[in-house]
Amino acid sequence: MVLLLLVLCILAAPFAGGTASAASPAPSHIDAVLLIDVSNSMNKSDKNNIAGEAMKMFIDMLSAQGDKVGIVAYTDKVQREKALLQIGSAADKQDLKDFIDGLDRGAYTDIAVGMEEAVKVLENGSDPGHEPMIVMLADGNNDLNEATGRTQSQSDQELDAAVETAKQKGYPVYTIGLNADGKLNKEILAGLSNKTSGKAFTTDSADDLPQILSEIFADHLKLKVVPVQSITANGSYQEVTVNVPNSSVLEANISIMSAKPVTAKLTDPSGKEAAIPSNDVLLSKSSTYSLIKLLSPEQGDWKLQVKGVPKDKIDINLVFNYDLELKLDALQSKTYKKGDTVEISSHLYSNGAKVTLSNLYQDMKAVLLATDTDTGKVQELPMDNTGAVFKGSFEIAESHNYELKVRAEESSFYRESDVLTINAKTGAVATSTSKPAGAGGTEPAQDKSSSKTLYYIIGGIVLVLAAAVVLWLLRQKSNRGFVGQMVVEVLDGNTGEKTYPQYKKLAAFRGKFTLHQLLQLAPELKESEKLVFTPGKNDRLMLRGSEEISVERSGRVVDTARGLELKSGDRISVALQTVDKTILLEYLI
Repeated sequence: MVLLLLVLCILAAPFAGGTASAASPAPSHIDAVLLIDVSNSMNKSDKNNIAGEAMKMFIDMLSAQGDKVGIVAYTDKVQREKALLQIGSAADKQDLKDFIDGLDRGAYTDIAVGMEEAVKVLENGSDPGHEPMIVMLADGNNDLNEATGRTQSQSDQELDAAVETAKQKGYPVYTIGLNADGKLNKEILAGLSNKTSGKAFTTDSADDLPQILSEIFADHLKLKVVPVQSITANGSYQEVTVNVPNSSVLEANISIMSAKPVTAKLTDPSGKEAAIPSNDVLLSKSSTYSLIKLLSPEQGDWKLQVKGVPKDKIDINLVFNYDLELKLDALQSKTYKKGDTVEISSHLYSNGAKVTLSNLYQDMKAVLLATDTDTGKVQELPMDNTGAVFKGSFEIAESHNYELKVRAEESSFYRESDVLTINAKTGAVATSTSKPAGAGGTEPAQDKSSSKTLYYIIGGIVLVLAAAVVLWLLRQKSNRGFVGQMVVEVLDGNTGEKTYPQYKKLAAFRGKFTLHQLLQLAPELKESEKLVFTPGKNDRLMLRGSEEISVERSGRVVDTARGLELKSGDRISVALQTVDKTILLEYLI
């Protein structure tokens, strides 16, 4: 009975043997403030309105739903401002772009005014679960109004204070210096970026925008720019290949830059032409670019055919977006000393669920980065990726302090785990969430000496034994596999059209999976994550959900809150509320 009570207490309290990474999931959305100098001097430094095109393209590259964008237009005062708006539709993006088109010029310039306001917008509206950032478009030059008595020294002091706040709060500033007149102040813009762990770019041509914006996205969301060939138009359709490397791609952004009009066709990996635009293929156009966004694209080679005006240069760029994070698994021991070997394992997670597709791990290269903080020496140790996990080890050579983290990468993205700190002098172990420099990450746990009585020793032994029993039971349950496959069709309530049946094998999942995962994490179908499948007895499935989502079997609504058992041949339909679509499912063995 005592053991049972202890088990219940452990289940109710934070479990000491849990994951070594932070409890909260890694951010997958952006909260961005677009900061733009709209002073009269920009008529010369940005005579072709590159800033406006850059901001519009940035907005189009953001996720179809979930990201937030605010806009601050400044001179020596805030000319116009738009608080952070959460994007939920194409209309929201158009609203932001219309706001940009309505911006007016002013006489003077004070960078400090703009930076202070951009920081305030993030402070007042940024979601703690999102990645905050500032994208600044300016020529870097101040032009103060002498009539106000404002001095350059005052402006510099206020700018320094705003930049320090951005640094402390983890707001990286990415600057795009506009230099059409050759009077760009590179130093001031580079300083803003360097101090806040952002990056600085320079341009005087819209031709540079895809590369600049792609690098900003890549740096901020731990992605890589995938090169796609440039072509010289000949008046006919010319084909390029866009490879979607795996099924974990959330969105693929294909930007097409051309000074003259272009038309495009798209064919999916099965050879079927994909309509542009459609529910899964979004199209945004401007005077200088077209952007095609593929939502949860099928893995494989997509064929893009582009037709332009003869001799016109067409640049094509590609950036993927992934909803993936990398977490460290729990360590085997809580204390380590000189001579011990630390066994490290790490898993990828998508939408909070562990990724069990071994081919994704095998397509990546993972290393264990071990830093001796006493000497500054860094070791890069290769990790094994032959299964659905990254495994490696590190031997503690000295009684020093160490920081360990895992970095995994492939051709289009990379991920880094949280930092694990080991004090081999005292044996203490702690984890901290990775933050930009000065962003106030979690401090390593301090070793505290305390008296050890026989009472605590016996109690600790009992707790450890109870925890081991519970952990074993949980692990047995979480590792249970699935059999069979699910036939998936999506019925559009507006058009009456139904997608071709897709056969999803369930053997890749372990423990549980959501309907949203089965639907390849399509953003518009996020509501489906409320339905969870777990293995049942005799090769059956158990489905559980909430009353908020309607499930029917044989034309009758069923109560999934209590659990619904599915056997081979059973069919159900799931009516989504946020979009007029119904998911049709059939379980087969």
